[in-house]
Amino acid sequence: MPDDLDLRKLRYFVAVAEELSFIRAAERLYIAQPVLTRQIKALEKELGVELFVRSTRGTALTPAGAELVDDARAILRSAMAVQRRVRHAARGGSRLTVGFMPGILPTETVRALRERFPDLHVDVVRTSWDDQVEMVLDGRIDASFVRFPIRRRGLTVIPLYTEPRVVVLPSSHPLAARESVSIAELAGLDLLQDPQAVPEWRDASAALRGTAQTQPPRARTVEEKLEMVAGELGVVVLPASTARFYTRPDVTYRPVEDLAPNQVALAYQAGRDSAELRAIEEIVRERCLDPARAARPSGPDVSERPAREEGRTGPTQGPDSARGRGRPRRGTSG
Repeated sequence: MPDDLDLRKLRYFVAVAEELSFIRAAERLYIAQPVLTRQIKALEKELGVELFVRSTRGTALTPAGAELVDDARAILRSAMAVQRRVRHAARGGSRLTVGFMPGILPTETVRALRERFPDLHVDVVRTSWDDQVEMVLDGRIDASFVRFPIRRRGLTVIPLYTEPRVVVLPSSHPLAARESVSIAELAGLDLLQDPQAVPEWRDASAALRGTAQTQPPRARTVEEKLEMVAGELGVVVLPASTARFYTRPDVTYRPVEDLAPNQVALAYQAGRDSAELRAIEEIVRERCLDPARAARPSGPDVSERPAREEGRTGPTQGPDSARGRGRPRRGTSG
């Protein structure tokens, strides 16, 4: 790939690859279609490959184009992250942003970080299933507590602990009267979240109903998920620590007997190195080596030294983080 590859052309390429239409991509980029076409042709000439196949049936990626998509996105995210860090540095002072998923409390980690760097300004940002990785890769967040499964490409990932997951049911549902349920019993119900987040349900549902099933509405935030469950549109699966923050009489939390626990990890951009990031990793590892501190309810519960991973599969399973505090009480509505 040429050293002087133009980021603007990559941005144009990604827009066309996502829209699979030069007309829609041009509208999205607020440029004229002939300009976009010329820029894509120039990029193809620089790379020496054809990126798109154009026909009367529409626009499609070539094998070379499909190969470039993920790399192009990664390059653009890295460039955006660099811009953000440079602008922060230009404003003066040291700043770090820590992300966290619902149910995870980064309080102790942030407090320890501020104690080590009194002049450091630390922001915290709540993330969601849809953006927890994206916000790290594009530089909006420096380090984040994430929930598996995630795409690890471009990340340094430090597994921390696991915790059980529970299903959220309408309180009027027959299964709500049970002390626990199984995946098989949930497979016939609509899941109101990304099925990739609950692969056990995805596989069981596909076996029961086939792959050509109607897609139910999908909620993004925890609040939306609970509202849709209360409206009897379907069910969702949440980590136990997330569930304990939301109590309402019209939904019920129940343990799922054959559901794997949720893995929580710390993630930051691979290749990044700073005193602050090294300190976060050290703080987390110190807490993992100290079971007494790991048991405190004000932060993530960890009691075992985690493994450090960069893009590897097979998460290291830690202790049950919800032991004694995160598991909804059986026989009660959560």
